Parts: sequence; C-alpha cells; structure tokens
Amino acid sequence: MAADKLPSERAAQGPLAASESAPAARGSGWGELWRGFAANRGAVAGLVVFTGVVLAALGADVLAPHSPIEQYRDAMLVPPSWGGGAGHFWLGTDEIGRDMLSRLLHGARLSLGIGLVSVLLSMVPGVVLGLLAAFFPRRLGVVILRTMDVVLALPSLLLAIAVVAVLGPGLVNTVLAIALVSMPSYVRLVRASATVELGKDYVVASRMAGAGRLRLMFDTVLPNCMAPVIVTATLGFSDAILTAAALGFLGLGAQPPMPEWGTMLASARDYIERANWVVTLPGLAILCTVLSINLMGDGLRDALDPRLKRAL
Repeated sequence: MAADKLPSERAAQGPLAASESAPAARGSGWGELWRGFAANRGAVAGLVVFTGVVLAALGADVLAPHSPIEQYRDAMLVPPSWGGGAGHFWLGTDEIGRDMLSRLLHGARLSLGIGLVSVLLSMVPGVVLGLLAAFFPRRLGVVILRTMDVVLALPSLLLAIAVVAVLGPGLVNTVLAIALVSMPSYVRLVRASATVELGKDYVVASRMAGAGRLRLMFDTVLPNCMAPVIVTATLGFSDAILTAAALGFLGLGAQPPMPEWGTMLASARDYIERANWVVTLPGLAILCTVLSINLMGDGLRDALDPRLKRAL
C-alpha cells in the first residue's frame, strides 16, 4: 500500500515542489549577485552615496528650505553658514540670491531624471535594433550597423550639440540628443552578444521545437544578453548626466531658472574668484554622483561576469 501511494504522492507534490523551488532558485541567484557586488567595497560605497542622492532628489520638496527659483535680492552671494554667512542659507546663495542647497536638491532630481529617461530611450530601441541586426544579418543588419557606424564616427558631445542646435535648446531636446548619441553602443553590444547566442544548442533546440522568431528574440536569446547591457546602461547613466551638464554649461540644455547642475555652473563661472562656492558645490554634486554610479557599474560588472566570478 505504501509503495502504491508513493508515485501518487510524488505526483501530487510535484507542482508544489516546483513552485517552492523556483523562488528559492531566484533567491539564491539574487543572493549570489549581491555577494559578488558586495565583494567590491568601492561598489558598496558608490551604492551608499547614490542612494543618498536618490533619496535627496525624491525628498527635495521636503528637504529644501527654500524654493529653488525664489530670489532674495538682499542676500546675493551670501557665503555658506560655516563661512560666516547667514544661518538660514546653509550652503549660501548664488549671484541673484537663490538658495544653493535648495537648487542642488532640486537639481539632483532634474539631473537624475535626465539620465534615467535618456538611458531608457537609448537602451530600448538599441536592444531591439541589435536583435534585428543579429537575426537579419544580410540586409537589415547591414543597414542598421552602417547607420550606427555613421553615428559613432562623430564625437558624442559634438553630435549632441549639433542635434540640440537643430532642434533648439531645452530639456526635452537634451534628452533626445543624449539618447541618440548613446544608442549605437547598445545596438552593437546586443548584436554581438545575440550573434554568439544564436549558434548555441539551446537556440537550435528552440527552433526545432517550433519557437517563433519573436519568441526566439525576446524570450530565448535576449535574457542571455542582458548582463552586459545592464552594465552598459549603468555606465551610460553617468555619461548622460555628464553630457546633460555639458550641454547646460553651454546654454543648450535645461534653460534658466531650472536648477540643473550644468546650468548652475554656467551662470556661476563669472564668480569663481569672488564666490567660489557657487561653482564648487554644483561641481562636487556632479563629481560625487557620477563617481558613485561608475563604482556601481564596476561592481555590477564583477557580479555579472562569470569569468570574474571564477577568478574570485
């Protein structure tokens, strides 16, 4: 009797066991990813700093003591409170009396938003075009790759300046320009990774099992190409922030009175010797944010690259 019940019990417990093992496998995968990431102390430090910047950006409306665009004409170029300035302007004021702390907090939201939207607008079309170039290499792939070669032949910053000059300065056009110049890296990366995956046995088995082309592209091949894409997107995030700051410094990005860090640097460049905090503080904000993102990208690369895992 007991022997007869064992197969039925196993059959009854099979789906439950499978459903319980899947979360455990996912949990162990996330745990392994975190262990690989945490082994890089610089990446952990970058994560801490970046988390602080994100929290400051999300809570800017609550944390900012003043409006980022309100002008105090009787308190222009007031130094920070530790430098002998007024106590209610902790980081001082700029050349027209706006609170620096409030502008930095709101500028974090603006700069991070530009970076995030630019990465998404470049990564999603880039991944799709890269898959198309890998699955249709003879005609469509040639057209896509040659177009990307033309974009890559031009310096990214100069191309972004040209795009904004044609479309007109502004926040939306800045995001579009950054997305355009960042797209070729995703296209070429996904195309190269997908081309390697197409020759592997699991893809051949999926084709023989009758999987359609869309399923092969997005369900079979793409998940195995995402590790380098995630690392590239992380590093592209910092590049987007730098490019947005450069365009803002040139007067082609976010326009005043928006508290974008590059725009703040541009308006303060005439006061470097007289009031160095109006230049130093936005520059330090850009430096700390970009450095923390780059350190996180290095940690993700170490955690996602199987060759580095074996070396560790």
